[in-house]
Amino acid sequence: MSKLTNPEHKTKGTIDSITAQVIWGALENIAIEMGHKLTRMSYSSIIRESEDFGAALLDPDCNQLCESVFSTPLQLGPIPGYVRGIKRVFAERGEEFQPGDVIMHNSPYYGASHGPDVAFCVPVFDGSKLIGFSVTTAHHLDIGALVPGSCGIVDAVDAYAEGLQFKAIKVYDRGIKNQQMWQFIADNIRASEMVLGDMEAQISASRTGAERYLELVREQGLETILAASEYLMDYSEKMLRSEIERLPDGSYSAEGFVDGFENDPDPTKRDLKIVVSAKVQGGDIYVDFTGSSPQIPDRPVNMPFEGTVAIAVYLVLRSILLDTETHEYIPQNSGLTRPIHIHAPLGSICNPTFPAPTIARFCPGNIVASTLMHALSQAAPQQISAGVGNLKVVAYSGLVQGKYWVYIDITEGSYGGRSCKDGLDCVDTLYANTRNNPIEDIESHYPLRVLRYEMREDSMGPGTWRGGAGSIREVMFLSSGHASVEGDGHRHAPWGVFGGSPGSCGDLILNPQSEIRKLPAMISNLSLRAGDTLRTVSPCGGGYGDPAKRDPAAVLNDVIDGVVSRATAVRDYKVVITDQNTIDEEATHDLRHCG
Repeated sequence: MSKLTNPEHKTKGTIDSITAQVIWGALENIAIEMGHKLTRMSYSSIIRESEDFGAALLDPDCNQLCESVFSTPLQLGPIPGYVRGIKRVFAERGEEFQPGDVIMHNSPYYGASHGPDVAFCVPVFDGSKLIGFSVTTAHHLDIGALVPGSCGIVDAVDAYAEGLQFKAIKVYDRGIKNQQMWQFIADNIRASEMVLGDMEAQISASRTGAERYLELVREQGLETILAASEYLMDYSEKMLRSEIERLPDGSYSAEGFVDGFENDPDPTKRDLKIVVSAKVQGGDIYVDFTGSSPQIPDRPVNMPFEGTVAIAVYLVLRSILLDTETHEYIPQNSGLTRPIHIHAPLGSICNPTFPAPTIARFCPGNIVASTLMHALSQAAPQQISAGVGNLKVVAYSGLVQGKYWVYIDITEGSYGGRSCKDGLDCVDTLYANTRNNPIEDIESHYPLRVLRYEMREDSMGPGTWRGGAGSIREVMFLSSGHASVEGDGHRHAPWGVFGGSPGSCGDLILNPQSEIRKLPAMISNLSLRAGDTLRTVSPCGGGYGDPAKRDPAAVLNDVIDGVVSRATAVRDYKVVITDQNTIDEEATHDLRHCG
């Protein structure tokens, strides 16, 4: 599918606003309970601590009714696509949903985000009538791929090298567990106890959602639930359309670049272009990726159209146009996608064809989101941020007494400066939004030691509002193992806007205290010995506005905090800070006004 345009919808009935709000609260509480149950029951830190999961309820037409507020956008956003993909597979096979079914699904070419993000879908029946779906998604630490861990498989030559493909598989059929399927999974993945424990937690959370939804339907009536949901979707759609209508009609475009494989001799695998054109027309917006680089058939930075690219678009538009700081909370449902129409040429990096690999789609997808913001800076200058510092995802792994351990670390990036605000420092950005994993949790569960974890200094993009600081993390292996890394931003710094300067690039260094070996942004299964240390350095965000117009008091605070040096204060901001940490008013005035 190369185009995502939302179909006409039908009103399912009439309902008053108070009842609709009551139904909304009940639905949202169900999704929140699903999320709490999943995190409490999960074995891995990627779900338990980082909260890299999604939980949602859908109606029979795959419209999202509600979501867990503790989930991440890249897990939640694709859930309707997952279920649409399951329905497509079932139609191709002639299968049907039955009470008691639990369906496992992770196919990026049938709606999923990428292979490690596995969904468990429970169809909800009232008697013999299908009334909806209860779904959880979560990132799993291994799915039987080429190397340990479910990231950094950057040399995967096709989808088959990325791990097990679960294309709408009934792991419970009419309530009966498919024992052979579960045994097959256990025999073909690393860290199977942890992964299977997480999968069972997902199933339990999905079943809880199904039970609560059925209770609500029997209490309120299905017609009331569907009418309330349609009312809420219409409301969310209306709120987003009203903000799109505030934008000047016209077309706005920008280009961004994904580093790709910087050491690959093939130039088509480096500096991959993302081209975004956003056309505003009344209450609709049309986003087009024509001109983006062709897909890479044997490297996994291709992005599933429905499960990654569309989610990046939805996230940006919803975030900048319905910012919760300036708007009341808007119900998160499928109504928000109705005014948005997305196109990407088939066979491009933004819409690959099977079996092109996609498992490393995370960092490129952030570039899609950041580039769309760059395009919209022309139409909504007060609502966007400057360029965003991308994250790194690191899979640490090893063998202890013949058993694998696997740990996924998501290192914090940064946001660019914004109108009247500096960029956020050391945060998971855009559609990631996962939580920071505590050092104590890492060191108590894995043979790793965190030697350093801090903000970058003197590297943020200068501006009236400076970019955010990226993070530095050094992790030492206490026994032999491996590391695989998905990263970006080593070659292309986050962009500055309205006179602001670009941020700074990231880095990846092996043994920074001794041999200091620089590594590319993407590495697969690097062998490490006890005592080896890996330093990850995240990019810093771009600046917003002319740096010479930054409030000198803000520059002074940054110098006192140690994030900006005195030399940088003079060079970039034209502010002179004395050794006593005061502003030299006369020297600063001369710099800013006399040359």
